[in-house]
Amino acid sequence: MASPRPTAVLAFNDQCAAGLLDVFLRSGIPVPGQVSVVGFDDSRLARLPHINLTTVGQDIPRLADLAVVRALARLEGQNTSGRETVIAPHLVIRGTTAAP
Repeated sequence: MASPRPTAVLAFNDQCAAGLLDVFLRSGIPVPGQVSVVGFDDSRLARLPHINLTTVGQDIPRLADLAVVRALARLEGQNTSGRETVIAPHLVIRGTTAAP
């Protein structure tokens, strides 16, 4: 007896998730019918109508702003250790996920 398949896969990024979608398509495994696929980045690839990938998005402008501010502070000799800011990611639900 074959071991059961996972009901979902979270890929490293949207490009890897698109590769998974291709493998599942070629293997005859319906997404999201038998397995859900989630990417990470909310890239333009994820938004393509034929991909329609559920993904995790980030506030890239805010992350970039914080990085620049911290880099400038370090260049000016300011202590930046111990300063932590958490920017919560958000789930963007599209067509590659469903209840198991």
